[in-house]
Amino acid sequence: MTWSVAAVTLFICYLHVARSCAVTSDGASNALQAWDMLHHNLLLRGWQLSDVSFYTTELPQYMLIEYLRGLTPDVVHVASAATYTLLILLAASLAKGRASGRAAMARCLIAAGVMLAPQAGNGVYVLMGSPDHIGSTVPVLVTFLLLDRVPHRWHAVVVTGVFLWLALVADGIVLFTGILPVIGVGLTRGYQARLQHDRRWRSLRFEAALTGAAVASAWLAAAALKAIARHGGFTVWPISTMLASAADLPRYVMTAGRGLLLLFGADFFAHRAGFVAALAIAHLVGLALTAWATCTAVGNFRNAELSVQLLAAGILITLGAYVLGTRADGLPSTRDITAVLPFGAALSGRLLAGRLARARLLPAAAVVLIAYLISLGRVVTLPPAPPRSAGLASWLAAHHLDYGLAGYWNANVSTLDSGGQVRLRSVLAAGSQVTGDYWEVRSDWYDPKINDANFIVLVPSPPGFKRYPTVGSVRATFGQPLRIYYLGSYTIMVYDKNLLADLVPGGPPAPKAPPGMPSEPPLPAPPGI
Repeated sequence: MTWSVAAVTLFICYLHVARSCAVTSDGASNALQAWDMLHHNLLLRGWQLSDVSFYTTELPQYMLIEYLRGLTPDVVHVASAATYTLLILLAASLAKGRASGRAAMARCLIAAGVMLAPQAGNGVYVLMGSPDHIGSTVPVLVTFLLLDRVPHRWHAVVVTGVFLWLALVADGIVLFTGILPVIGVGLTRGYQARLQHDRRWRSLRFEAALTGAAVASAWLAAAALKAIARHGGFTVWPISTMLASAADLPRYVMTAGRGLLLLFGADFFAHRAGFVAALAIAHLVGLALTAWATCTAVGNFRNAELSVQLLAAGILITLGAYVLGTRADGLPSTRDITAVLPFGAALSGRLLAGRLARARLLPAAAVVLIAYLISLGRVVTLPPAPPRSAGLASWLAAHHLDYGLAGYWNANVSTLDSGGQVRLRSVLAAGSQVTGDYWEVRSDWYDPKINDANFIVLVPSPPGFKRYPTVGSVRATFGQPLRIYYLGSYTIMVYDKNLLADLVPGGPPAPKAPPGMPSEPPLPAPPGI
């Protein structure tokens, strides 16, 4: 009963929190994909996705919500609130372990407290702005919890392999948050048991099976994605395997540090000295507890419980891959290490509740928790953010412009904001040529035989992204428009012909992209990022 009440309360709170962040084209793209699946395109035929599909995680969740509520921007908010609520409950359950009574309550409260209050603005945007790697942590935590509750059971190994396989099909980040930690811990435990404790090989079957299940899940996930594409289903861009250069490494380390502050609600740099900054500084306690718990787990790794080893390994591998890769190019990329937050929360509650109690620090922890509750109250009471493109969509509908072209950050989100009544398809500029897009699009959107696009919406290019169409590239590609409208920052050029007939397929700019990798559209950062 307590868990049910907590789940409902948290969901209501986080639904208000999620609504304070406007939906972007990232979330809108996933909502449109789920809508397509709900209308019998289960393999997402014709879709070219990003480097993440969410096919077996968030998209089924979106399908259920859209079945109940229809195609609206609030689908993204409801899904984000449900996901974050589930993450807190899973982290608290892992922190509890087999404890009971006051010890269990202390563990759960510490774990939930660390995650309780996402930081307004940037923190909410990264954690709850749209489907992202934070949701992919759910199946990983479920597998860790299963291995904690039923250790050394064969069915736990099988379920672990299945969940990791499904999660990796949805999101390649699971390789670092789930699969490599399981492989590393399995091999380490096997090595310790055989060479340090002189156990027989036969007694190491569980460790061998666990490692094998994780390896098999990685192979099966790759095979599943290839099979889907071979049968006409969606395709995804491969994840970059480039390593950081020595010159970039210090900057990536700084980005990771600032990102950890953001995840734990402790990013006080953007605030003036005062009450809000003090609340952010109080969240340093959660980050400090995670660091303490991780060091404790590593220091006692040989004798630690399986779930503790998995959580610590997940934190270290996730952070290591982030810093040593090439994706730590800005604060919004913190989404790649969001798993550190629930992992650290679970580890803190599990390992430190007893230590804090023995040191008589639980009253101080309670004071910090009150500060976190105040922080949550502040973000819960923020007003809902208006849809980004509601004004544009309603204006287009009023002028009977229902199928046209636009840049990435105005296309799919306008389609979602209008409930599909106005459909904007994403395009790019390649020099003076306007082309179709290659990121989160469906190929038949650009087929002039079945669709008729007679207008294009232009806005200034986002910072750092130079491939938005301009008035010059539009005229060079399509000729002189019939009419031009100006609506705020939007320039709407209307034609008396089908613009799709003059489009060519788009692709990533070869000079700037590593082999096989797209140049991903930049995130539309909210104020402060």
